[in-house]
Amino acid sequence: MSSNHQPSRLRCTGPLTPRRSFMQIGLSGMASLSWPGLMRLRAANALKSKSERTAVIFVFLPGGQSHLDTYDPKPDASSEYRGPFKTIPTKVPGLHFTELMPLQAKIADKFTVLRSMYQAAGGHPAGTMQMLSGDPDTRDKPAPRLPDWMSVAHYLRSQDGRRTNALPNYTSVNPINSSYCGPAYLGDAFAAFSVTEDPNRPQFEVPNIGLADEAETRRLSDRIALRKSLDRMERAFDRQHELEALDEFEAQAASLLTAPEARDAFDLGKEDAKTRDRYGRNRWGQQLLLARRLVESGVELITSSLHGPLCGRTQVWDDHAVDHHIFEALRFRMGYYDQAVSALIEDIYARGLDKRVLVVVTGEFGRTPRITFDRSTGAGDASGPAGTLQPGRDHWPRAFSNLWAGGGIQTGGVIGATDKRGEDVIERPCSAHDFLATIYHHLGIDSAKTTINDFNGRPVHIVTNGRPIPELASRVA
Repeated sequence: MSSNHQPSRLRCTGPLTPRRSFMQIGLSGMASLSWPGLMRLRAANALKSKSERTAVIFVFLPGGQSHLDTYDPKPDASSEYRGPFKTIPTKVPGLHFTELMPLQAKIADKFTVLRSMYQAAGGHPAGTMQMLSGDPDTRDKPAPRLPDWMSVAHYLRSQDGRRTNALPNYTSVNPINSSYCGPAYLGDAFAAFSVTEDPNRPQFEVPNIGLADEAETRRLSDRIALRKSLDRMERAFDRQHELEALDEFEAQAASLLTAPEARDAFDLGKEDAKTRDRYGRNRWGQQLLLARRLVESGVELITSSLHGPLCGRTQVWDDHAVDHHIFEALRFRMGYYDQAVSALIEDIYARGLDKRVLVVVTGEFGRTPRITFDRSTGAGDASGPAGTLQPGRDHWPRAFSNLWAGGGIQTGGVIGATDKRGEDVIERPCSAHDFLATIYHHLGIDSAKTTINDFNGRPVHIVTNGRPIPELASRVA
């Protein structure tokens, strides 16, 4: 954005024990419902009614979106930095995006852009772990050491036990890479209920959701009754309350299978054709439409990863020159992205969800402001044939942007700023821990005081050295 156009800135100052084989008898008649599947269906609580409970829709851009080519353009920088895209005005006076996001530009008054995000890890695993769990380790690891914020929130909201919604309280629509995030020492009971199929497919359905056949429902009830009879014979040997826990998981599984509202929540056919068109008749558009349906049905924690063929050859936002011609890749994917995200934000406000539901859109880092060149390793969408010299941008955790909407926050402005090349934060730096504290605040979780015991029983703070960003945490959940 040129110096003579300045937008109004918002300034801010022990795992579960293994079950004995006998305990599997009661599950044998439940066909495709595995033990891990049942564990993931554990109930989560809420202290408020369905219409009042706070929720988060977290949209993840794995690989890292280029901030210079989207939300933080630098039209006055030299050609080695600025890229080929023109800037366009938004609905907020003085705020400009690149031409790749005309739909979001029209509704910029409904969200806030944080341009001063940073973290310390340059690799995809470590960068994602910093953003989702606050892990300060900058080394890439094969699996997360700390639970991500979604699993933590799922765990904390499960302690009351008063939630009655049949739907899983933490649902992932096109899951984030499980090597980069997960429940860690909380155990699989607090992992996401994962929807892996493409919701844009005409035959899309989620397995084990809402049996439509009454006879099947009766047979399921009979099997559960039989298992309970067998359980009673084992109560004397149940020294660790294992069967009581299984009862809870199985009850949730049965509820998910038999409740009509569970089946309806995942049924995109109940949306009118114009709404589905508005989100985009593609995987990303229908993912975010499904996320909106789920949050309206009472699901409180929803993630949706925008990766796959719509990204280009490598199916992620990781636009190294060896993988993608970055500018062709952005042209290839940004129409889908712009349409889906703008439709979701519009619906959050139009349907009266904007106080209760926070929408967050981010990658794990940005891309290098200085454009690099290298030879393609293979042809495909947004990549020339092998050997073709093409532009790219590499990993850049020192400064990047993300988007926040709903949640009762102040909207229609910008928090923070980067320098004239987009290389470093020069105004209101916000760390990964500030990012996490802000999300927790919306969910009514005091991240400064909350600890969870790790594998060794040692209390671990869910956030260290982070505070909620005031303009993004103006609402106390």
